[in-house]
Amino acid sequence: MRRFLTILLLAATLASGGCSLSRERIRKADAVVTLTVDRQDACPPSDATRCAVPSPLIDAAIEANGASTAERPVHVATLLEDGESAMAARISLIRAATKTIDVQTYIWEQDDAGKLVLDELVHAARRGVEVRILADQLFSFRDPGLLARLARASDHMQIRLYNPTFQSARTPPLEFAAGILCCFYKFNQRMHNKLIVVDDLIGITGGRNYEDRYFDWDGAFDYVDRDVMVGGPAARAMGASFDQFWNHKRSVPLTHLRDVNRELMADTDDPRHWDPPTYEHPERVNQMIADATDAGWIATRLQRATLRLNRVEYLSDLPGKTDEPKRREVRALTRHIIGLLRNAKSEIVLQTPYLVMSKPAQKVFSGLRKRPDPPRVVVSTNSLASTDAFAVYALSYKHRKRYLTDYGFEIYEMKPHPANGDPDALEGRSVSIDTPPVAVAHQGSGGGRARRSDRAAQAAAGTPSESSGFLGMGSRAGRGPRNRPAPLLTAGVRFGLHAKSIVVDDTFAMVGTHNFDPRSDHYNTESGVIVYDKRFADRLRDSILQDTQPDNAWVIAPRQKTIPVLSSVNEFIGDVSERLPFFDLWPFRYATSYEIKPGCIPMRWTDPKFFECYEPVGDFPEVDVSLKLIYTRMITAFGSSAAGIL
Repeated sequence: MRRFLTILLLAATLASGGCSLSRERIRKADAVVTLTVDRQDACPPSDATRCAVPSPLIDAAIEANGASTAERPVHVATLLEDGESAMAARISLIRAATKTIDVQTYIWEQDDAGKLVLDELVHAARRGVEVRILADQLFSFRDPGLLARLARASDHMQIRLYNPTFQSARTPPLEFAAGILCCFYKFNQRMHNKLIVVDDLIGITGGRNYEDRYFDWDGAFDYVDRDVMVGGPAARAMGASFDQFWNHKRSVPLTHLRDVNRELMADTDDPRHWDPPTYEHPERVNQMIADATDAGWIATRLQRATLRLNRVEYLSDLPGKTDEPKRREVRALTRHIIGLLRNAKSEIVLQTPYLVMSKPAQKVFSGLRKRPDPPRVVVSTNSLASTDAFAVYALSYKHRKRYLTDYGFEIYEMKPHPANGDPDALEGRSVSIDTPPVAVAHQGSGGGRARRSDRAAQAAAGTPSESSGFLGMGSRAGRGPRNRPAPLLTAGVRFGLHAKSIVVDDTFAMVGTHNFDPRSDHYNTESGVIVYDKRFADRLRDSILQDTQPDNAWVIAPRQKTIPVLSSVNEFIGDVSERLPFFDLWPFRYATSYEIKPGCIPMRWTDPKFFECYEPVGDFPEVDVSLKLIYTRMITAFGSSAAGIL
């Protein structure tokens, strides 16, 4: 085996032609870019202000900055709960930029959403705005020819890729395997930050990457996700964080990448630059642009949901997080989150796609549970039917008893077709499924809600508004059968939870990129906004709790002990099996999924009347029994040692 691995590594290295380029070759590629870059100026004489499209979002941020003092900062903050609002906010900000736009992301696909944002950024650069794009290499672009064109799209735009494997933009399977073998810790550490900051005045961070499914544009699988838009002094912290990543040694310019360099050198006078993209659904894109540039639409859908508040913090782990893991400051966001949880008094409301507790998190929740009056802990997460990272889900499934009994969690797993799924994601979509449909299971009588896109506006008028890791590499469906979510027995567009948010004691809240798993704690760099304001915390809390309603989620609870002696024996064997790192083969788990009965009201699993109002629907409701279920059982049995890299 050792000989085979050595040969594999050597073959990958030879196939890639070495790991780095000579200075001479980089210099020549830089010269090609300098000589052939598109210097057209859409706004002569290089006055980006004259060509910017006015945006009330920028105006509000300018006003907040002007009203701020060192002792009392002023911010404006808006929760972006649905894909339409999240995309419109980005386009509005990009078109209104006058000086700088910095974009940081984990994934950038070349579908309609990815093309639209990229096209908007190119146009901004061509009217004189300085645009910088920093994307994690493993899941972004992956087309050296495209990047070679972008390198010359405008002399006001720069692109870098973070932590490229063997100094390339594209990572073929052989190089991927070699990356794990030769330099595991470096290869395993990814930049999971998502950020766009404009003119150092206003920025957006949260769970969304640049791919259709993050904006309700995918035809089969869309994410329930969340961003927060913040204008005011915190935007300067966003810009400073971006600069740290941009200037880090792992952020590599395009001409330093072997395959992009090769494309540039292949034709040194290539006249091709950036052409207007061809969209799969141009009418949808045109409508989005029209909405984003309509001040009335922005006012109704975004400004009405905006809160004016004071204390806001933007926090980010430092780049190269695994280089010096013992330095406290490199894990700034992770440490802060742990501190917030440790100080909880009455309630923690947590929303995370992946529920795999790191050791520090286990210690915190165990300590909270031992208090005389422990805080309530509500967790909104994915079911097997809604997740696209089944291996990570399997570890959450393995430790259900620990979560319920040792930590006192109230766990709600999202249904694949929640009642609050955004209608925009359902328009004109196919309802076909891979397996024959059956009658849809009863969805419960609990409080559904209006569309997600109306949530922020309702809150403002109201009461008068994500997988990572190697085994999660296939978490973006459509990359092949092995990488798709588990097949379902029910038809329709599927939704999966991707939002990452925490509310503690109704007084402060966090929206960011941090999944509640060991990978986010120890490997990926993460970022987020923490808001110390009860109004904001209440809105976020209400939003998460709506996702736990019976129409939207199943309740995880212990199995009812119908046969006392046999049930106790089963539980004992299950306890022993669960604590084994390998060979956890006992099939009868402590807990399962429950659906509310007609006519009942929602209640906690600890309520004495719970079993009168809820009925079990199986460990994996709505999932078609298939190899995916078998994989889940296998990971449960053998995969606990891989928790740190999932």
